Amino acid sequence: MPVVDEVLADLAAEGDELDRLVAGIDAGQWQLTTPAPGWTIANQISHLTSSDLLAALAATDAEAFRARRDELIGNFNEAIGADATEFASDPPERLLSRWRAARSGLQNALAAVPAGQRVPWIVAPVSPATLATTRVMELFGHGQDIADALGVPRPATDRIVHVARLGVRTRDYSFLARGLTPPAEEFRVELSSPGGQLWTWGPEDAAQGVSGPALDFCLLVTQRRHRDDLRLVARGPDADRWLSFAQAYAGPPGPGRAPGQFGPVEQNDRRE
Repeated sequence: MPVVDEVLADLAAEGDELDRLVAGIDAGQWQLTTPAPGWTIANQISHLTSSDLLAALAATDAEAFRARRDELIGNFNEAIGADATEFASDPPERLLSRWRAARSGLQNALAAVPAGQRVPWIVAPVSPATLATTRVMELFGHGQDIADALGVPRPATDRIVHVARLGVRTRDYSFLARGLTPPAEEFRVELSSPGGQLWTWGPEDAAQGVSGPALDFCLLVTQRRHRDDLRLVARGPDADRWLSFAQAYAGPPGPGRAPGQFGPVEQNDRRE
């Protein structure tokens, strides 16, 4: 199976899982506050809808996307806030319908990109598979916010490999976003997957590295948990520094979550 098809299949499955969660809540629960300051569950789904539409635009109309991106870069945080409110006042049924249509449109748009062609995106052009990977990451992070607001566990699957891979690939961006020079050498990253596999990146003989559960790493790089509440081990000063601000998403650094805000991630948060 081509890489893009594999990522698109996991993107669809991740979206379907979050869809099942929010489809079962009542109108009042859509207005629950999530850990993202000022965002309700409706804001979270509005943001996912808007960003799916933006990604589909990038895959289908590069010129129109670049114009929209220039607006975003002018005031990124304000634009993200607008995305979160764009559809949030819709009745839940309509908002859910909008999000489903946006997800379907994105799947079709990315699947139709010719082989070898790159798609413009926020920082630089990316492959359709990479753009789909960023959407899996968004679903993972915002889905966690929604689960936290509802007070329900969100079991992990091995689909989070895409989030973990993106977290490793964006190491240098995490440093640059804070005006810091990235380390010259690669790190070794070793993560235990929800299904019991060992996922690895980087040279085996790297002087510095990170190890621990993949779920914890994904929660870290999406800034949904503070590192103090995670079971990640850093080897080397630069790797330790990275764990303090690792960020897999584009945009300026965010505040993340406070230590102890949710307690430690438990083993039974995972499933095979």
